Amino acid sequence: MEVSAVRSGLTIRQMTTAALVTAVTCVAGPIAIPIPVSPVPLSLTTLILYLSLYLLGMKGALVSCFLYLLLGIIGLPVFSGFSGGLAKAAGPTGGYLIGYLFLVLVSGFFIDRFPKPSWIHAAAMAAGTILCYAFGTLWLACQMKIPFLSAAAIGVLPYLPGDGVKIIVALTAGPILRRRVRSASF
Repeated sequence: MEVSAVRSGLTIRQMTTAALVTAVTCVAGPIAIPIPVSPVPLSLTTLILYLSLYLLGMKGALVSCFLYLLLGIIGLPVFSGFSGGLAKAAGPTGGYLIGYLFLVLVSGFFIDRFPKPSWIHAAAMAAGTILCYAFGTLWLACQMKIPFLSAAAIGVLPYLPGDGVKIIVALTAGPILRRRVRSASF
């Protein structure tokens, strides 16, 4: 067991924490608020992803995000509105789901490189979210056969204030959670 942990670059503790974060994402992800002007509901998934970067670092958060997506794609109801399956991942909102991986990669890269909470973390989360939005909006535009700007109007604009709040919450709670998890002995 230890050999596989060393080869993967994750310790048993990191793998356990990644599994727990995946479980939290699976519980929080389905809870969504539909927005009348958009096929994309408002969910807490991005908040959990932001926090996972503090708890797991980029590599562990990427593993957790990938597991979450895999569980949803194989059919567990972990996506917004308690949905799942390949059809959901390939549907109009699927690009945002895949975009989560880009969000974790970009945000995590900078948060790992600059560990002290700062404006860099906020900028990194914003940049990761923009990349997630760009991928998701392009996907949405193709799926709905509408122009990119129209897709952005329904798939991005209504969510900007909420994502700003989520980033502020993550900037505040993330470092505290990181310290507490690192000091815990399990």
